Amino acid sequence: MPRERGHRRSSGRRSRTARAELSFSMSHMERLLREGHYTQSLSSSAPIFLAAIMQHLTAKVLEPAGNKAQNSSQRHITPELVGMAVHHKALLNGSFGMTPISLVAPAQH
Repeated sequence: MPRERGHRRSSGRRSRTARAELSFSMSHMERLLREGHYTQSLSSSAPIFLAAIMQHLTAKVLEPAGNKAQNSSQRHITPELVGMAVHHKALLNGSFGMTPISLVAPAQH
């Protein structure tokens, strides 16, 4: 039976991160959880859940910071914009509390 056009044959070899459609590496999250010795046993869904939460929080912080940068015609999201985004949203402000956002930019090479 001939294959229909537009359909690719799947090799079946996709990472767990790709299958979960996440940006944060599930293998990295699993390694951090295991090396942190937070528990004696670790379920297979724990790294998926942690990666999804990290991705969601990152989006919630970077979206308003990016909007503010775009409105002020800046090309980059600065630590000041991230700090303003965190402290102006009640939910994020409650989550981060008094955690300082570093004003030190990484060295440019």
